[in-house]
Amino acid sequence: MFDRLSEAEGNFLTGKLLIAMPSMQDPWFERSVVYLCAHSEEWAMGLVLNRLVESLSFPDLLEQLGIESATERAIRVHFGGPVETGRGFVLHSTEYLQDSSLQIDDGVALTATVDILRDIAHDRGPRRHLLALGYAGWGPGQLDQEIQANGWLIVDPDETLLFDSDLEGKWQKAVDKIGLDVAKLSGFAGHA
Repeated sequence: MFDRLSEAEGNFLTGKLLIAMPSMQDPWFERSVVYLCAHSEEWAMGLVLNRLVESLSFPDLLEQLGIESATERAIRVHFGGPVETGRGFVLHSTEYLQDSSLQIDDGVALTATVDILRDIAHDRGPRRHLLALGYAGWGPGQLDQEIQANGWLIVDPDETLLFDSDLEGKWQKAVDKIGLDVAKLSGFAGHA
């Protein structure tokens, strides 16, 4: 998968945040904030930043992987999206990089190895990180069509929106960054 991600690096909306419009009816994405790790003509891939996997804790995940933990920090497992929900991804700050890490921009990278989980479990991992199971994926032109149909707003990310623990307030903070009153937003696309 990282081969496909690196092909899309620097293209289109890679490194941007998608904010679900209030009219979004898809239960997977209602009031979601998605970080786009890759976006090209062929496909798009992102991680939902404001949902948790309720049925799995970090200690449970480590136990399943046979990793002992030395950390006292409470680490949450996020729902990254409905595609490949058994696959793990760590979105993180770039002071920590592995050979297998994909650097998305100057401050954000993506790593999908057991080694990063081991390092996080022993407090040797990245300074800021978000562990997610699954991802959000779109086929050729699908995300572009959803954006044109007013399904998503686009905003530049910041470290708080990416890694802040306030999941309930993340959607509103992302909307506030644009400076829009969501009560006045329409779910209908206009055409001149």
